Amino acid sequence: MRPSPLLRVSNLTVSFRQDGKTTHAVRGVSFTVGRGETVALVGESGSGKSVTALSTVSLLGDSATVDGSVTYDGQEMVNASQRELRRVRGNDISFIFQEPMTSLNPLHTIEKQLAESLALHQGLDGAAARDRILDLLNKVGIRDAESRLDAYPHQLSGGQRQRVMIAMALANKPDILIADEPTTALDVTIQQQIIDLLAELKTSEGMGLLFITHDLSIVRRIADRVCVMKDGEIVEEGSTADLFANPQHPYTQKLLDAEPTGHPAPVKEGAKELIRTDGLKVWFPIQTGLLKRTVGHVKAVNPTSISVHAGETLGIVGESGSGKTTLALAIMRLIQSEGRVEFQGQDLRQWSTRDLRRLRADMQIVFQDPFGALSPRMTCAQIIAEGLAIHKIDQDRNPRDLVAEVLTEVGLDPAFMDRYPHEFSGGQRQRIAIARAMVLRPKLVVLDEPTSALDMTVQVQIVDLLRDLQARYGLAYLFISHDLNVVRAMSHKVVVMQQGDVVEAGDAEQLFRNPSHPYTRTLLAAAG
Repeated sequence: MRPSPLLRVSNLTVSFRQDGKTTHAVRGVSFTVGRGETVALVGESGSGKSVTALSTVSLLGDSATVDGSVTYDGQEMVNASQRELRRVRGNDISFIFQEPMTSLNPLHTIEKQLAESLALHQGLDGAAARDRILDLLNKVGIRDAESRLDAYPHQLSGGQRQRVMIAMALANKPDILIADEPTTALDVTIQQQIIDLLAELKTSEGMGLLFITHDLSIVRRIADRVCVMKDGEIVEEGSTADLFANPQHPYTQKLLDAEPTGHPAPVKEGAKELIRTDGLKVWFPIQTGLLKRTVGHVKAVNPTSISVHAGETLGIVGESGSGKTTLALAIMRLIQSEGRVEFQGQDLRQWSTRDLRRLRADMQIVFQDPFGALSPRMTCAQIIAEGLAIHKIDQDRNPRDLVAEVLTEVGLDPAFMDRYPHEFSGGQRQRIAIARAMVLRPKLVVLDEPTSALDMTVQVQIVDLLRDLQARYGLAYLFISHDLNVVRAMSHKVVVMQQGDVVEAGDAEQLFRNPSHPYTRTLLAAAG
């Protein structure tokens, strides 16, 4: 028997008016979420999932026109007063947003941001608030939570920031939790912990959960019912078991069939070694007192030796905070490190800052958070073409022609090139970030969670694109990801990192078929 609806959305239609044009983002959407029930909204980027969720408590801004009805516990939310909306937002209906760096205040510590919500809605302060904050951080898997209270968002990894966002959303024990891609930045073991936590809270608190995701493997584990959205409409709805067993709509069937498969092209015989490290180490000093005396170190990466050849992909996997991104940044000479780093046989420690600038065209990086990596004041074309001007590449060609070509390669319409980052979905912004790196035709590309913000069908396209570009141009990749299916489809070799150490390394297929280290086996088991 279905639970009584706590959230009811009826014939919801949302349109945006900009520059004299009207865009219909959501068309006639209807669904319910009951107490203790999880409803998943799935679909590709731009299908209207997040717009639908934001409509529930009128978070769309003045340019949006909302028609239809949204009721929470029988109370109408469409056209409700600001006073009533403020009471409901963050208290009765709480959100976990997709990109934590845009939601967390960069000037406030983690403790202050969590305490603010507790003081506003529960009147907690002092020791009581701190105890509640520590309990929340422990629940969402933040290690050594007490030492993190004074940390700022930029001092946490992407996965840790997402966990703080989840803790903030759960702080006031909401009736409805709307989770917009809540596990996007998390490694597989923490994903499972968060899914288990949300399922436990749903049962113990009678909380309704509206879960927005592109990861159908998570939907299968957590959702009671699924609504599939395409072009602003729900094209199929049903129980999770029925929909996965017997999808009716062609689009649903397409989503279920979308999973990265296959392998990268073999590395050419005699391919030159592009990158080599010998004893590369990154330890951050812990300093105290007026004189900044060093009392210890954060051992982000312990001495590590790797090599990558032209046309080869080295996958780097491990939990958040294991040192994956720090290792890549050290190889790129973007942070201080010890040990030897060679690029095309030359020791980069001997290179001046000026020499390194000339090398940057050959060594590109795609960051994990596309919104934070793209300038909000530049158009898509300006963002992608900026590197062409700096490095004086293809100066005999019109930059807009080059931008159009690379946009087509990453699956975006060249007609979008004059739009700004905020006008794109999260997945589209990630594709722009990939295009910005690829337009320079580098020799080495660091890909830091490049598919984490993409829906499943686009993941397949991006994996195919990256493999094609690698085979065509002999690119070397350092591929960092928590999605082991994508790592397997992309990588020739894999290193597994845990707390700064490489605990296992070897041929990708061999490692996936027969992992030797207990931690590797734990990661593979959590990935399902």
